[in-house]
Amino acid sequence: MNAPAPPEEKQLPSMSDAIGGPLGMFETALPTLVFIVMITIDRDEIGRASLVAVIVAAVLAAVRLARGQTIRFVAGGLFGVAFSAFVAAKSGKAENFFLPGLLINAAYAGALLTSLAFRRPLIGYFVISFHGVDPTSPWHEDRPFTRAATRATWIFAAIFLLKLMVQLPMYLTDALVALGVAKIAMGYPLYALGIWLTWLLMRPVPVPRPEVGADVK
Repeated sequence: MNAPAPPEEKQLPSMSDAIGGPLGMFETALPTLVFIVMITIDRDEIGRASLVAVIVAAVLAAVRLARGQTIRFVAGGLFGVAFSAFVAAKSGKAENFFLPGLLINAAYAGALLTSLAFRRPLIGYFVISFHGVDPTSPWHEDRPFTRAATRATWIFAAIFLLKLMVQLPMYLTDALVALGVAKIAMGYPLYALGIWLTWLLMRPVPVPRPEVGADVK
């Protein structure tokens, strides 16, 4: 009896795809830019600046939807902008517009480092799931794959830690404009770089498929 052919390997997205192309970068940056500009003009208009940032994010999402294009790079951003705007307006402190993002970065860094401590690199789960393999399978027993996934997990942990190291001091010192610029510059471009480096690390390593091997007697 012939063994079943392994599923066709998927390709990780390119750097351009990972950030949604130029339009995706524009959509991500514009609400933050609008907020910074309005606060720079009038520091006391936190509520108005927050509202306009949310409106801009919503309009960008609506335009993509009207064009029949995916809004996956906007939907999450829309919620993020809305929540950040709420925190800033509620607290009366413009810098708190960036607080949710800092907390998310800290949570991601913690999750990645915890997975490394337990020798279950988090990126391994993502890659396994991306290729349609059951993430609960014993993929971590494949040493070459786990080694590559560990390195990729370290890369993403370093990205989130770097974002915290750069942006947290700016937040604590109320450096609003610098914080906004850093958030944009260290946003999707850094994520895209991490995805690209992950692709370089994981591409030469076969994806372990324990369920396929178990079917072959």
